[in-house]
Amino acid sequence: MIIGYAAGAFDLFHVGHLNILRQAKSRCDYLVAGVVSDERLLLTKGRRPVIPESERLDIVSSIGFVDKAVLDFHHDRLRTWEDVGFDVFFKGDDWKGTQGGKELEELFAAVGVKVEYFPYTVHTSSTKLRVALGQLSPPPIRAQRA
Repeated sequence: MIIGYAAGAFDLFHVGHLNILRQAKSRCDYLVAGVVSDERLLLTKGRRPVIPESERLDIVSSIGFVDKAVLDFHHDRLRTWEDVGFDVFFKGDDWKGTQGGKELEELFAAVGVKVEYFPYTVHTSSTKLRVALGQLSPPPIRAQRA
């Protein structure tokens, strides 16, 4: 049995997230989805997610082709591998050929884990949704001086 691992923030869940998980499941027998913790997102991206980790974990757990969802809080991917025990690590193709991608491949090759890449859904992203939501919000009301 091939166990796959796909990690992401899965904030403002959209069709791109669904596509990532669907593609990952098509390449393994058992899919574990890692939902990146609020704390780790704050450290790596410099901001908290819109949807809190407990709700994001609940959403991802409810997807039919996700066999198990776990909170992803390790920065060290080998610690994640030790906790989960996967055979294939799925990553977006924006990492392919980059220094970080090469380092990830080398790290996992040492323990027999294969890194597979697949394309993101180009027209949708949580970042674009954040921007759009920000544009929909009215400016804050300021108190007028008398």
